[in-house]
Amino acid sequence: MERISSNMSINDMQYQLNKRNQSMYELNNQMATQSRVNNLRDDPLAAGHSTRYLSRITHLERYAKNAERIKSEHRVAEGYMKSVNSILHRVRELAVQGANDTYTKSDKQAMGQEINQLLNELIEIGNARNADGTTMFGGDKTATSPYRVLRGTIPEAGGQVVTEVEYRGSIKPSVVEIGQGNYVKKHFSGNEVLWAEQQQVFSAVNAQNYVVDTDTSIRIDGEEIGLNAGDNIHNIIAKINDSNAQVKASLDPVNNSLALVSTSPHQLYLQDGAEGNVLQDLGVISDTGKAPFNVAPDASSSGGSLFDMVIHLRDRLYAGDTIDIGGSALKGIDLAQDKLLSSMSELGAQDERMQVALRRIEHEVPELQEQNSKEVDLDFTKAITDLKELEQAHKAALGAAGRIIQPTLLDFLR
Repeated sequence: MERISSNMSINDMQYQLNKRNQSMYELNNQMATQSRVNNLRDDPLAAGHSTRYLSRITHLERYAKNAERIKSEHRVAEGYMKSVNSILHRVRELAVQGANDTYTKSDKQAMGQEINQLLNELIEIGNARNADGTTMFGGDKTATSPYRVLRGTIPEAGGQVVTEVEYRGSIKPSVVEIGQGNYVKKHFSGNEVLWAEQQQVFSAVNAQNYVVDTDTSIRIDGEEIGLNAGDNIHNIIAKINDSNAQVKASLDPVNNSLALVSTSPHQLYLQDGAEGNVLQDLGVISDTGKAPFNVAPDASSSGGSLFDMVIHLRDRLYAGDTIDIGGSALKGIDLAQDKLLSSMSELGAQDERMQVALRRIEHEVPELQEQNSKEVDLDFTKAITDLKELEQAHKAALGAAGRIIQPTLLDFLR
C-alpha cells in the first residue's frame, strides 16, 4: 500500500517549475551568446566540428599576420638590396674608368678613395637591422652583427682601411610559417646574398686508398650526409653529390684528392659529424677553428664575397694596376652584382608566393566561418518562439498552482 503525502503535489509543482526555469535559462544563454552549443552536452558532434573549424581559422589568421609582417620586412630588405645594387653600379663605373690608361695613377688612387667610402657603406648595409633590432643579413643568428671588419694599412691608402670582412652570421636563414608546413625566409644569409664567386676547396691529400673506418657523417652547409664503414672516396663523392647540399664533389685528377665546388655562389660550411674525422683525414678541413674558417692550411681554397671583390678593386686602383682592374677586379664586381640580382629575383618570387597565400586564406576563412555557423549558430526565430512558449507555460503553471494549493490556518499550525 503506497502512502500519498500531502507534500507530493507541492514537490511535483516545484520540480516542474525548476525544470521550466532551467530551460528558459539555457535559451537565454543561447540567445546571449548567439550559439546553440555552449556546453559539450548540448551537441557533442557539432561541438567537435566547431572546435576543429575554429582551430583552423585561428591558424589561418596567424598565417595571414605572419605573411603581412614578412612582406613588410621584405620591402625593407629589398630597399637595402637596391642600395647595394646602386653602389655596385657606381663601383663598376669606376672600375671601367680605372681600366683605361688615359687616367693617371693619381686619378686611379682618387677612384680608390671613393670606392673605399662605398665599401664602408656596403658594410653598414650588411650589418643592417630591422625595426625589432634583429639583423637582416645574419641568417637565423639575429642578435649580433653578421660582419666583422678587420683594418690595416696598405700602400697609398693614407691611413688604416678595411682589409678584410668576415661573415660571422649563420648559413641558415630564419623562416616563418605562412601555411601548414609552408615556410618563407624572414632573414637572409649574408654569405649567399652578398657573395660573389663559387667557392672551391681542393685537398692536397691523396685519397685514392682512403676507406671510412666506422659509421659516421659529414655536414656540408648544414646538410647531414651519412657515411658507412668501408666507404671509399668514390662512395663519399657519390653521397655528397646525391645530397641536397649545393656543392659538386669530384676527384682531383692531379692529386687524386677530394675537390669540392659550390654549385651556386656562397660560402661553404664544411664540418665532420659527431665523433667523425672524415673531412680532416681527407685534408679538407683542420681540427682547429669553426666553419667556415676551418679549411685545412694545405688545401687550396678560392672564392670570395662581394666585399672581397670591392676590396680587391680598391687595392688595384691604389696600385694603379690597369690590367688587374679591367680583368679580375671588374669580373669580380660583375659576379657580385649577378648574385645580388639573383637574390632580388628570389625575394620578388617569395613576395608573389605570399600574395597567393594571402588570397587563399582570404577565401578559406569565410568558408570555414560559414561551416562553423551551420554547426553552432542559433535560429533566433525558433529560440524566441520557444522562449515565449516557456514563459506562457510558466505563468500558467504558477497561476494553476496558486489556485489549486490554497494555504489554510492549519498549514501555519503544523
